Amino acid sequence: MTAHAQRTDRTSGGFYLALMPLLTMLIWSGNTIVTKASAGLIEPASIAFYRWLIALVLLTPFVMRGLWGNRRVALRLWPKLAVLGMLGMVIYQSLAYEAAKTTTALNMGLLAALMPLIAIFLASAFAGERLTRSRILGGILSLLGVIYLISHGDPVRLLAGGLHIGDALMIVAIIANSFYGVLLKRWALPLPMWQQIWCQIAVATAFLLPLWLLSDISPLTQQNLPLVLFAAIPTSLLAPFCWMITVRELGAARSALYINLLPLLVAALAWLLLGETLAFFHLVGGGMALAGVAIGMRQPSGQGLDAAARDPLSQGAALDRRRDWRSR
Repeated sequence: MTAHAQRTDRTSGGFYLALMPLLTMLIWSGNTIVTKASAGLIEPASIAFYRWLIALVLLTPFVMRGLWGNRRVALRLWPKLAVLGMLGMVIYQSLAYEAAKTTTALNMGLLAALMPLIAIFLASAFAGERLTRSRILGGILSLLGVIYLISHGDPVRLLAGGLHIGDALMIVAIIANSFYGVLLKRWALPLPMWQQIWCQIAVATAFLLPLWLLSDISPLTQQNLPLVLFAAIPTSLLAPFCWMITVRELGAARSALYINLLPLLVAALAWLLLGETLAFFHLVGGGMALAGVAIGMRQPSGQGLDAAARDPLSQGAALDRRRDWRSR
């Protein structure tokens, strides 16, 4: 292979690696807009159930053969897969749909950017990861930013009127999703990722079925069908695929940094599509929260290499790249 061809290949590979996380963040940001837009058009229980049912039907033909071969492993891991499905697909998204009734898409995007930092604290509490001073400082700064944000720039309002219900539900949803990520990494289940996703979707669909039947059922209409399809296909299937590639190639820690793009993308989409305005308290509170995330995710010099060495996804990606270059 010529030097020019190698440079071209590296450039295309770099573009591909940059595209995967950016596409994931764009889809997740779009899903925040869809979640907000669904308020008033379709009941939370209905869109949650339709979304996972469609994703389950579409994914089944592609994974069922392999899953049948791994059925004994899947049955042995079923309790853990059920917990993951409940945290990441039932609690998180159902609460987000409910939160969208009383909070803005912009607030939801800014709060969602706290997920990496919350995951760090949960990993320290439940997975034995060391809690550094920078993470503590980042957590305090982010917490102050969130308080400023949800109080609309007047923290005294929280003492007088309490926490806004939509923002409170979104915070609980984010904690559940962060806990999902910590358990997913800690358990490292010996089952292919797509098969894990199918099992989690199956749990979510089965759990949401009675909730859907007991709720005010919203039929699919010309107005809400595009929202359901976006939630079912790009968000539930394409985004996880892109994110798995991102984590495999860049490692878990570096990949998490891309989540900081969420509030920027959500703010732009909310302004363009929903007509939401960006107020001063959004800039201050959101800026403090993002600064806290950046500080909390900063690693001491030299520790990044150690973390990469301990990260099996990063290590595997490095080995794959070395084998690829040797084969050329």
